[in-house]
Amino acid sequence: MNRRQFLKATTALAATLSGAASLPLSAATPTPSARRLPRWRGFNLLEKFTARPEGNPPFRESDFEIMAEWGFDFARLPMSYLCWATHEAPLKLREAELEHVSQAVELGRKHRVHVNLNFHRAPGYCVNPPKEPFDLWTEEKALEACAFHWGHFAKRFKGIPNEQLSFDLVNEPANVSETNYVRVVKRLVEAIRAEDPQRLIIADGLQWGRDPVHGLVDLGLGQSTRGYEPMQISHYQASWVQGSDQWPEPTWPLKLGDRGVRDKAFLRRDRIEPWKKLEAKGVGVHVGEWGAHNRTPHQVTLAWMRDCLELWQEAGWGWALWNLRGSFGVMDSRRTDVDYEDFRGHKLDREMLKVLQAG
Repeated sequence: MNRRQFLKATTALAATLSGAASLPLSAATPTPSARRLPRWRGFNLLEKFTARPEGNPPFRESDFEIMAEWGFDFARLPMSYLCWATHEAPLKLREAELEHVSQAVELGRKHRVHVNLNFHRAPGYCVNPPKEPFDLWTEEKALEACAFHWGHFAKRFKGIPNEQLSFDLVNEPANVSETNYVRVVKRLVEAIRAEDPQRLIIADGLQWGRDPVHGLVDLGLGQSTRGYEPMQISHYQASWVQGSDQWPEPTWPLKLGDRGVRDKAFLRRDRIEPWKKLEAKGVGVHVGEWGAHNRTPHQVTLAWMRDCLELWQEAGWGWALWNLRGSFGVMDSRRTDVDYEDFRGHKLDREMLKVLQAG
């Protein structure tokens, strides 16, 4: 091949690659369904995680750019409804912050990153304090408001393909019976499907996302599990977990005295096999949150991560690390035992990133 032929071939290849990069997300990934969720992998982004009195910032395009550049394709947005409404007037929505959510969906489409919208604080329930003034599981006022919000989102984003957008109803339901949870989920699903019958919907497992919910099988939903086991690894010295400052420094595998050993084989039995039984009934599974707080020794964290990722790869499940930036994340995690790399104004844990990319 002479130089002119080489340049012509190179130009043609570049044009082909450029065209592939501009393909819509729907052309690059399998069509998702509640029966079989794609193995989406990515991160939780927290701009709307909790409501700030001064208002919350929009989601950052740089996060989407970085995720896509690294080869990830999933962004879960755990949000508080108080970012765009109030306890006193839960049905009155503030458009300015809702527009931030619309912008995030568009950023996902632009960078070919699937966006998963989640109510971390739904009207009437949040796994974190402070407690809501009304109760989603027992009070019609709260359920009406939650259904109204999801109906609004369904109408707002109708027509955006499921390859690009999905809904995750309520984050980590806990201390609620399966019967009551199923009743609430049915109401929320009805509100969504009244506006957009085709929207892909995911429901978190019970008991903080740990337990599969067989009572939801007939609704045609995917389900989201968690990857925080064992807590002595994931939440060691986490200030919001009572008693975690008294736990001994963890190792992996983790020895728990008379309670036995927590290792990869334990995780397969305890965290994978129960969800595989649900999956066998035609329910797609995704790990919506996982990770380890920055007080767990780095090498212990990475060893545990490798085992988790290998298990999910075997299972065919995707995942979303909590978080991209922050104490569980791959950037700006403020660990004291990491040789960070300066990366576009962030402190990057390159070793952790390589583990995630391999998984």
